[in-house]
Amino acid sequence: MDKVMSNKKMIALYVLPALLLVLVLIYVPIVLTGYYGLMKWDGIGEMTFTGLDQYAKLVRDAAFWDSAGHSLLLAAFSALSLLGYLAAALVLAGEVKGANLLRKLYLIPMLLSSVAIAQLWAKIYHPTNGILNTLLGAVGLPDTVEWLSDTSIVLLSIFIPIIWQYAGFYILIYYAALKNIPTSLVEAARIDGASPLQIALRVKLPLIAGVAKMTVVLAVVGSLKYFDLIYVMTGGGPNGASEVMASYMYKQAFSSYDFGYGSAIGFFLLLICLAVTWLIRKLTSSEEVQYS
Repeated sequence: MDKVMSNKKMIALYVLPALLLVLVLIYVPIVLTGYYGLMKWDGIGEMTFTGLDQYAKLVRDAAFWDSAGHSLLLAAFSALSLLGYLAAALVLAGEVKGANLLRKLYLIPMLLSSVAIAQLWAKIYHPTNGILNTLLGAVGLPDTVEWLSDTSIVLLSIFIPIIWQYAGFYILIYYAALKNIPTSLVEAARIDGASPLQIALRVKLPLIAGVAKMTVVLAVVGSLKYFDLIYVMTGGGPNGASEVMASYMYKQAFSSYDFGYGSAIGFFLLLICLAVTWLIRKLTSSEEVQYS
């Protein structure tokens, strides 16, 4: 093995298949998306070069900026929800009674597809037969709420199943990070008289700062490009009230057959995700606490 690993040609041969996959599946589509964004194209006929006209159209498109605002709201909502996930992980890592059962229950949404989750919550939100309105009526509250048709609450109605969908994923990440902390550090803090809250804030959280930063990037960037559940539940409606950047891009490309403009939106969305990732890393670039 040492002989093979010292042979640069052999190393290149082993790495080449992975590099080709990354090139073909990631970088080539990115370049093509940027290229198509410079064209006027319906996806079938000939392409007409328009330069930056599609991007200029994007800047002037009020509907796109509305969808961008909804995506940013989802990103902020997802980032704030990480605090709840972290609190749940802290409780589970504390070996509370029934923790094993709770860990399994939290993972259930991860086993379901986004389409199945969308159909499930659409049934829950149904204005006449949905369990949510039925429960509201049972306790004497208004039971005719149009959860997915009211423009003032449709965004919140969609955000809740999205947060539920990814709860198990982030709780599992935090739980694994917390269980990786040496018990000797926690015991030393406990002997010094630290309360459970002080141990969590001053011992555990600093030691998993790197993991927390990674989850913030995943949650925010994932929210900016989120598509499937929203498209299945509302299709961006009513009247664009739940439209996000990814669903707006899809409609422009595959409903309006304006693939050039759809590609411009997709490339711009990529730039936004890169900029947000850089900003988060810049704002959280403080030196992480290390332990051995």
